Amino acid sequence: MEHVRLGTSGLRVSRIALGCMSFGDTSRGFNEWSLGDEAAAPIFQQAVELGITFWDTANIYGLGSSEEIVGRALKKYTRRDDIVLATKVFFTMYDGPGGSGLSRRAIMEQLDASLARLGTDYVDLYQIHRFDPHTPVEETMEALHDVVKSGKARYLGASSMWAWQFAKMQHAADLNGWTRFVSMQDQYNLMQREEEREMFGLLADQGVGSIPWSPLAKGRLARPWGERTQRFDTDPVGRRFFLDSDRPIVEAVQRVAEARGIPMAQVALAWVLKSPVVTAPIVGATKPHHLPDAVAALDVQLTEDEDRILEEPYTPHLPTGF
Repeated sequence: MEHVRLGTSGLRVSRIALGCMSFGDTSRGFNEWSLGDEAAAPIFQQAVELGITFWDTANIYGLGSSEEIVGRALKKYTRRDDIVLATKVFFTMYDGPGGSGLSRRAIMEQLDASLARLGTDYVDLYQIHRFDPHTPVEETMEALHDVVKSGKARYLGASSMWAWQFAKMQHAADLNGWTRFVSMQDQYNLMQREEEREMFGLLADQGVGSIPWSPLAKGRLARPWGERTQRFDTDPVGRRFFLDSDRPIVEAVQRVAEARGIPMAQVALAWVLKSPVVTAPIVGATKPHHLPDAVAALDVQLTEDEDRILEEPYTPHLPTGF
C-alpha cells in the first residue's frame, strides 16, 4: 500500500481510504444495508491486511453506531497509533441547540460525543460534513481551531460545498491565524465531474487534498447497467444522484474493463486516482472483493485512448450531495 501526504500537510495516509458509512446498527433506522460488528469484522481485517490505514466515518452514520463499531474494531484488529482516523460533524443527531450545524456549541459537544463512541481521546482528521449557512464562518473556524489546540483533533477537513464557500472559510482562518483545512471530501467519479470546474482548481492552489466520496457512484460504475443490489433498491440517495442518461458512461467502463480483463470497479477507481488533486478515494466495502479491487486499481494505468472512451460520454450535471 502506498502512503502519501494529505494535500501539502504533513499527515500521511494510505492511498485508499476505508469508508465506514457501510457499518451501523440497522435498528436505528439509518441504512437498511449497513453491516453490524460481526458482518463488518472481515472488512476491517482485510483493511488491516491490505495496509488501508485511513478510516473515515461520521457522527451521523448509523446515528452514532458506525463510530461505535469503528471504535470496537480499532481495539480488536489494530492499534490506534497505526490508524489515521477521521470523523465528521454537521447533520442532526438530536433536536436541540448542540445537535446539529457548525456552531461552537455543536462542534464542541458533537466532537466529545464522537470521541466517546470511538473510544479514543483524539481524531486525526475532524471534518465539517457540509457548509452551515446559519453560523458565521468565523465562529466555526475559531471553534475548529480551538479543538485542534486542545489536542482532540490533529487536522481539519471539509466536505461537499461550493468553491466560494470553501474559499471563504479558508480566508477566515488565514485572516485570524486559525487552523486551515487540509482536505476536501467531495463527490467525484465518472458520473459526477462537476468538481473539475472550480473546486479542483482551488484545491490545487491551496495545497488541499481531495478525498472523494462515492468514487464508484454508489456502485453504479462497478456493475453492468441494470444490475441491481440491495443498496440500489433501498438507498434513495443513490437514486437521486444518478440518472438514466448516465448509462453510456457505465457502458464505457464495462467496455474498457472487458478489454483489459479486470473488474469494472478497478477501471472506474483508476480513473479517479489519476487526478493530481486526489489523495485517497473513500471506498465503502460490504463484500469480500471490494477492498482488494480498490487496492488493485492502484496498479492500473489507463491509456489516453481509454481516458477518452471513459470521459467522452459525460454531459454537464447539476452538482449533487450538498
